[in-house]
Amino acid sequence: MLVGVDFGLPHFDSGLEELGLLAESAGFRVADRLTCKRRAPDPALFVGSGKADEIAALARTSGATEVLFDQSLSPAQQRNLERHLGMPVNDRTLLILDIFAQRARSFEGKLQVELARLQYLSTRLVRRWSHLERQSGGIGMRGGPGETQIELDRRMIGEAIKRTRDRLEKVKRQRATQRRQRERREAFTISLVGYTNAGKSSLFNALVKARAYAADQLFATLDTTTRQLYLGEAGRSVSLSDTVGFIRNLPHGLVEAFSATLREAVDADLLLHVVDASNPEHPEQIEAVQSVLHDIGADGVPQVLVFNKLDALDPSRRPLQFEDQLELDGRALPRIYVSARTGEGIDRLRHHLALRVGQVSGETPDPVRSSGPGFEGADA
Repeated sequence: MLVGVDFGLPHFDSGLEELGLLAESAGFRVADRLTCKRRAPDPALFVGSGKADEIAALARTSGATEVLFDQSLSPAQQRNLERHLGMPVNDRTLLILDIFAQRARSFEGKLQVELARLQYLSTRLVRRWSHLERQSGGIGMRGGPGETQIELDRRMIGEAIKRTRDRLEKVKRQRATQRRQRERREAFTISLVGYTNAGKSSLFNALVKARAYAADQLFATLDTTTRQLYLGEAGRSVSLSDTVGFIRNLPHGLVEAFSATLREAVDADLLLHVVDASNPEHPEQIEAVQSVLHDIGADGVPQVLVFNKLDALDPSRRPLQFEDQLELDGRALPRIYVSARTGEGIDRLRHHLALRVGQVSGETPDPVRSSGPGFEGADA
């Protein structure tokens, strides 16, 4: 059962559509949905006792066996809700962590997910051991097994976090060495960034003829993939990287854990910000991506907005121009419409990249533009 609470903040997902997609990506089947309004979270139950009773009744009626909240819960709120509802209660943060744990394939990706999960669980040890005896106070009194188990578990998780951090530091040093090698070769690096399920991997495959995994689901790709992209008009190759997708309210622990992967975006010469043009909420998604880029220090890297899924647009919404500019945070960013699925606009994007690479290297790219489906109606 999905639960969302509207606190009057902008961009509230009243239909819990994104949470539903996350739940399905994690392997859940959505039994029911419920939204409510509050001025502030209830310290004990997040939604208040009356609404908690309503959730419990609705969950029994719909046959739900677990409750997922669209917002992050404190350890105390999660523990109290589980006692009140009599079933497991989890939040958006753990749901995203579970998806990441299922999808990570590389050694680095698994380490990053493990670190984020350990950091999340370390704050919830009391809930896991609350059924054991508590330590008694006073002279001559001995501690109970419950407190001993909590301390032991906390120590074990602390040691595991330290080991995982040390391993990730080695990965970061390896990546730093690779970056220095690219800099010595004067390689031009481009990173694909964007909201999850915007079509980054599909665009990556269309540009470099790769076979990176792409699917119509959230967080289909977690591990960074880098390939060489040859730009004939510029007469040289560039390094193109496909990175993990972003999402609104991305848990801070994930941003920290994936710093090694996200470093690809920070050190890039150019970011291709991929946007799902067919999604009516794409302005909010652009804002969420810009927020994460700011958090990781990549907001100053030059960007090109690539409005993908042109083939999914209704004919009445198709743009009159396939290449223009969009005002964003006081900057006029180039915008190019493409369809990674049909190939429409890919030639135009490659030409734009060749021009950017030529400007950096001081070369003059071939002015002859190749014809293709991306140029039909370009001057309309």
